Amino acid sequence: MATSTSPFAFHRGGYSGWLGFAGTLSMVLGIFNIIEGVIALFKTYFFVTPGGHLLVWNYTAWGVIWLAIGVLQFLVGLGVLAGQTWARWTGVVLAGLAMIGHFAFMVAFPIWSMIAIALSILVMYGLIAPPKGATGVPGSG
Repeated sequence: MATSTSPFAFHRGGYSGWLGFAGTLSMVLGIFNIIEGVIALFKTYFFVTPGGHLLVWNYTAWGVIWLAIGVLQFLVGLGVLAGQTWARWTGVVLAGLAMIGHFAFMVAFPIWSMIAIALSILVMYGLIAPPKGATGVPGSG
């Protein structure tokens, strides 16, 4: 019986550079979102918007939202690097929520929001593409 050498063959376990990248980038985006949350809570004048209001809610609400998403993204990034499957799927959900949040926050900070949306897409791809059981740290799988 011959073994399959197809590039589309399913492989379990091992090291994935994409997971290492996605885990690290999730941690970095988490830190940026934490910083953005603190700024939204304490320095509302930093985000200049036409009319002085955001599309949805106020700066205090966005500060709390960004703090929560940021802390969770950082912790999920650690879980991804540790090879936890739950962290991969939680990371995809959090990246999707962060994308929606940055879309709504685009009125306040358009350039950073576009960059954060693009980086969230990379995180989602990096978490979805590797095979089940892969880890983001060499030698831990």
